[in-house]
Amino acid sequence: MERTFIADLHNHTTASDGEYSPTELVNQAAALGLQALGVSDHDTLNGLDEALAAGAAAGLRVVPGVEVSLRFKRPTFTGTLHYLLYIPYDLLGDPDFRRMAESIFSQGRGGGLVRARVAAINAEFGPNGATPLLTRDLTAEEIEALADNVTRRHFAVALSTNHGLNKEQVNLLIGNDSRAYIPSGIDPATLTPLLHAYPELVRVFAHPAAGSYPGESLYNEVLPPIEIVDGLMPEFLDDNLLGLDGLEVEYPGHVAEHRALMAQWAERYDLIQTGGSDCHDRVNRPLGVAGVNEEALNALLALMGEATPAPAR
Repeated sequence: MERTFIADLHNHTTASDGEYSPTELVNQAAALGLQALGVSDHDTLNGLDEALAAGAAAGLRVVPGVEVSLRFKRPTFTGTLHYLLYIPYDLLGDPDFRRMAESIFSQGRGGGLVRARVAAINAEFGPNGATPLLTRDLTAEEIEALADNVTRRHFAVALSTNHGLNKEQVNLLIGNDSRAYIPSGIDPATLTPLLHAYPELVRVFAHPAAGSYPGESLYNEVLPPIEIVDGLMPEFLDDNLLGLDGLEVEYPGHVAEHRALMAQWAERYDLIQTGGSDCHDRVNRPLGVAGVNEEALNALLALMGEATPAPAR
């Protein structure tokens, strides 16, 4: 089937939990004939310089971004939602911005969160726990051996590979409803100072309807249903807290009904529409399966203050 989009704006590299290095991701996007590629690793800017250099070499526009993990503990929802920030090129060269951003993002992940989650899992599901499922205690070391920037995916890999748990059991241990669950990410208020200091950042709600995907999908993971997201929208729309410039409408975990609904939300709240594959690997969550057309790409670039091709870095 002929591709109807030119830009895939949401993808991950080995800088977070992707399978492709930044250079490999860019080269794969160029091979697919894409004109623009969003690189938006979880809670880090570390892959962006390499991706921009690779994009310049390949003649592909790289749109720099980051997918920020936001932690919520509300009466209706305990868990993590994702918030894409697209970063103007000049801002990436600002060392003050990079220091502030990395300092804030790092508070939602890292060794402290890993150890807290491991302790909670062992207390509940370890051999001496309230609901024993593990034959031995989970260790922080076996999780951290899988990546420098640990995510839920790495917990799932360790629990299935090292402890022999099936998918249902893994979800019981690390799902949002788990008694041991500690959400990753930062409290939205922790991000507010960065957004106020750098208002040129473009703020997009990532895959808002993926939690309502009908059936099993790697793209919905443990995201909440649309009704929960709708209830949390006032927090996202509040410029004093977060604020929004766009909604991710085109997404592999959005069925046609949800894409139409998200487009309606975008119109209602005067937001641009973005989209991307959320690529993590070559097979299960591949590159080039969702994206936006030239008009939507230009709308994003305009908000970023970019009207010319990305500068080589």
